[in-house]
Amino acid sequence: MVAVNESVLREDVWRERRQRHEQRVRAWTDPHQERAARGERHPVYDFLFTYYSFRAAWLRRWHPGPDARLEGAAARDFLRWPEYRASAAGVAVDPTTLPPSRRAFVNWLHTLLEAMQTRPAFFGCFGLHEWAMVYRQSPEEIRHNAWPLRFPPAELARIVEAGPVCCSHFDAFRFFTAPARPLNRLQPDRDSSAQLEQRGCLHANMDLYKWAFKLAPFTPAELVADCFELARDIREVDMRASPYDLDALGFPPIRIEIPEGRATYERHQRAFSARGEPLRARLLALCRRLLAAA
Repeated sequence: MVAVNESVLREDVWRERRQRHEQRVRAWTDPHQERAARGERHPVYDFLFTYYSFRAAWLRRWHPGPDARLEGAAARDFLRWPEYRASAAGVAVDPTTLPPSRRAFVNWLHTLLEAMQTRPAFFGCFGLHEWAMVYRQSPEEIRHNAWPLRFPPAELARIVEAGPVCCSHFDAFRFFTAPARPLNRLQPDRDSSAQLEQRGCLHANMDLYKWAFKLAPFTPAELVADCFELARDIREVDMRASPYDLDALGFPPIRIEIPEGRATYERHQRAFSARGEPLRARLLALCRRLLAAA
């Protein structure tokens, strides 16, 4: 039986959607794979495929989401994934196939995203997390040590110590150097992350991509791509505001060490937070859809 609000897509329609999705994401995945084949590393864009462990080939895959049923003989190709079921009306991903372990994750994610919707956004961190990751660190320990820093170590340390350092995102804070951690106003850990995550944080908005792909293949591919695009744009600003000199790559610095640079960073931060709102709402709706199918 076709569910209420479910769309039945003719084969030509869903094939066209799949093609548009693949063309869109190949603009991001092809350059990454070409660099990897040459043994090259990109300090800005590789992060999206290494830290976020969703392979380029997986990003290219198109899934319609739980509210679409696919017509045509070719739709049976989707049955290679165990979450799909066939009926007389076509092929669709079946939310009832979500195992208990993943259902617990969906419930946790729903709680997190819902809390973030009501928690006030904070826009006063000014990107100092990247600086805290190299604070008083030896050159060989610096993550992107193939690229120069904009300041000598003593000046960089002075900027960090002038602060304030107020990172609320655990997955950024855990990469702080040991001397930098006591300088942070918050001490987030894995258990407290859900209580501290907030909509103004660049990394929290980047993580919308992580949440989208962790719900695959139930997530519509277009939503995964929208979240990836936001994460990619955020990553550019994140690294422009970092202590690294990436001018040679076409990323002029956002000088958060001066008032004008901090104002520029905050404008970006507020814009990214606004762009994240509808994506978060779509992820929340997907979580509710999956939980309701239990």
